[in-house]
Amino acid sequence: MSILIGVLGILVFLGLAFLLSNRKKAINYKSVGIMLGMQFIIALLMFRTDVGLFIIETISGGFATVISYGNEGVNFVLGDLMVVEGGSVFFLDVLMIIIFTSALLSILTYTGVLPIAIKYVGGLMAKITGLPKVETFNAVNSVFFGQSEALLAIKSQLPTMTKNRVFIVTTSAMASVSASIIGAYFTMLEPRYVLVAMLLNMFNGLIVASIIAPVEKNEVDEQVEVDTKVLRDQSGSSLFDAISRGALDGGKVALIVAAMLVAFIGLIAMLNGLFAATIGLTLQELLGYIFAPFAWLMGIPAVDLLQAGNLMGTKLVANEFVAMLDFVDMDLTSRATGIISVFLTSFAAVGSVGIVAGTAQAINDKTGKQVASFGLKLLAAATLVSLLSGTVVGLFI
Repeated sequence: MSILIGVLGILVFLGLAFLLSNRKKAINYKSVGIMLGMQFIIALLMFRTDVGLFIIETISGGFATVISYGNEGVNFVLGDLMVVEGGSVFFLDVLMIIIFTSALLSILTYTGVLPIAIKYVGGLMAKITGLPKVETFNAVNSVFFGQSEALLAIKSQLPTMTKNRVFIVTTSAMASVSASIIGAYFTMLEPRYVLVAMLLNMFNGLIVASIIAPVEKNEVDEQVEVDTKVLRDQSGSSLFDAISRGALDGGKVALIVAAMLVAFIGLIAMLNGLFAATIGLTLQELLGYIFAPFAWLMGIPAVDLLQAGNLMGTKLVANEFVAMLDFVDMDLTSRATGIISVFLTSFAAVGSVGIVAGTAQAINDKTGKQVASFGLKLLAAATLVSLLSGTVVGLFI
């Protein structure tokens, strides 16, 4: 029964994307089918085969080892502050590791390891799916660099791209997460779900965006080559400069996340009180009822629907960290845990629209205005990506 509900959910979410499409006759159904098939293969391999389980456990273990090295630096700087009687401090235990992972990502970028991998994987995806090279490069790039940095890597192409193509690359950016913060995610979610979500979001970002904003061949210059030198130049002028920039950028991200959490959690608590006093339900309880039908379509068991809907709504109006903090204190079934973990692993939230639009504005004024004009549709598309990724995983766990 759960599989049938999941299949229904995929059809409903793809149907919603179709209804939002601005050029229905131009949709490339072949590429949509190919990318859905690739997701099913990945999810089946990772969750239903011994080889896949071994691969994902090995990768997760590798990440855990790397993060443990980063914790050595955190422990050295903070010392006894890390030992908190009867609990933990979120900034110290979760956010500080972002500094180390950001520096490591910067090293891999400067040495050319990531740019080369991204370029060739993106090129291979373009050949397999038939989508333009810039869009597939951006989708792969977004897996590692997240929303702002991913768009900066294609800044030379953005000013000449059509509105539909801009929609595709910005959807991929919003539906992604940054590799620099997955260490923080690992402290709250099971690593295997985070890793799978990163891959599925890459495919679903292209699927949903190319349905909503299809691109015809005459709109694309197939001779355009993506220059990965931009990525390397952004990382630093030398290896030590790259390490320094990565560490400082990671520190800024940690502080920004902390500041946003103080604001959003405080505001949500205030709104919960206001809603409870006026309608007898907190804001989060109300969001639980609103998003419960979507949770059901994802394949989440009935017993967990309201809590899952609560988390989904909280992520949308605040951000994924706020929702994750609530999530770790909930007692959900293993199936709901897996599906929601995947749903939460993305930047799809109201605040991200402003970040993406601001980045586009900084690159090119015309492009920035385009992104601002379809901001709500961009949020809907990125949310559909998270819904699809969670539903696909739900078919195999």
